[in-house]
Amino acid sequence: MSMTPKHPTLPAPSTVMVWEEFVQVTGVDPERLQELLALGWIEARSNAARRHLFRDADIYRVRKLERICCDFELPVLGGTIIVDLLERIDALEQAVRSMKHFED
Repeated sequence: MSMTPKHPTLPAPSTVMVWEEFVQVTGVDPERLQELLALGWIEARSNAARRHLFRDADIYRVRKLERICCDFELPVLGGTIIVDLLERIDALEQAVRSMKHFED
């Protein structure tokens, strides 16, 4: 529980970040990030200044991809397939767990 009083007039924290910040936070090489965009594995929005904006949710995915590609010496395409499959497995496991609650 936060001891800081809530101010309803304050704006919500941003859930997007610019290219440079995303590269710094994830540690991904800018060329690899460009490749991920070209593959359509990550989607970026553009702001009025035509700067790429990335979602905070993609940080975990890119870090996982980097770790898998480095650990197993895989090309980016192979790593993206593995990360996508791991995400699908996680979603299926969550679905099975929620179905088990109906049995109880």
